[in-house]
Amino acid sequence: MLTLEKIVRMEVRKYASSGEGANARLFPVLDDEFKTYSVIAVDYPTRTHEASLVVVLARVVGDKIIIEEDTTDKPLVDALMQKGILRENIILAYAGEPTDAYPSRIPQPEYD
Repeated sequence: MLTLEKIVRMEVRKYASSGEGANARLFPVLDDEFKTYSVIAVDYPTRTHEASLVVVLARVVGDKIIIEEDTTDKPLVDALMQKGILRENIILAYAGEPTDAYPSRIPQPEYD
């Protein structure tokens, strides 16, 4: 059975495609422990920007999916709804929908 986390992970991973895009390398960053899933892009083959670009970033909190960033022309929200996830369970933080009830409280690692 597909859990909410597995669906989000699978759909976000698709945005990295083969690992290359228009003048960019695409890297999936999939964190099952903290239920945070993203794809980042870095310029390739020539680095022209100082920072990488977040292509898409989503996290799962309880029964909600919070899409923090989506710079694609094929919105993640649409892909998730096609998988049967109700729109009421998806929060578009990048579009200004409130996330105050779902803070991102990821504990800091302890170093020896």
